[in-house]
Amino acid sequence: MPHGSLSLPARLYLLSWDTTRLSVTGASQLPHLVRAGALTELVQRGLLTDEEGVVRVTDPDVRTGDTVLDGLLELIAESRPRKWKSWVTSRTRVTLDAVREQLVAEGYLGVGRKRVLGVFPSVDYRLERVPVVNALRADARAALTGPEPVDEVGDRDAAVVALAVAAEVRTFSSSKERRAHKVRVDALTARSGAVAPALGKVIREMQAALAVTVTSVAVTSS
Repeated sequence: MPHGSLSLPARLYLLSWDTTRLSVTGASQLPHLVRAGALTELVQRGLLTDEEGVVRVTDPDVRTGDTVLDGLLELIAESRPRKWKSWVTSRTRVTLDAVREQLVAEGYLGVGRKRVLGVFPSVDYRLERVPVVNALRADARAALTGPEPVDEVGDRDAAVVALAVAAEVRTFSSSKERRAHKVRVDALTARSGAVAPALGKVIREMQAALAVTVTSVAVTSS
């Protein structure tokens, strides 16, 4: 499958892989990043909407055909009303696990079994398509650094940058780069919400939620 057809949560997950060390970075906030990506794509597709800050499914009978996105749609439809920030942090492993299963099925990831401390069973994922992930990262970094005008960047590509920067994904950009390109990131954030008037506000809320998770992880680790 060409990487251009990957969903937004799948792209964000793959961007978190260090293709030199062949390991995932930022594991603590990764579930929140992937969930924010899924929420954003569903809004861009017109399947979620904002009602006074509360997430609503626009049509419970509509499906995308993507197992990750459809699983989240069903979860939201069957749950009590929540605000965007809550959905970025609530039951996020459900979406992360679904993304991994999807990427295993499509050949992006391999999977093995191991035991932690020789007792507890655990799944060990490995990256199978390093060149594809490197190409995906190059495309996303081109959207971040230019020279393509912001209004010519696709809304999904713009959302990748907006969310990856908010989550401070180290394999995507450094803190120095994030500062240097702040104006362009702000423009890409607006671009990612261009398909619907309320979407820009939604994405900014998700960026704020991701920033909180990054700060929380940093405080816990210190």
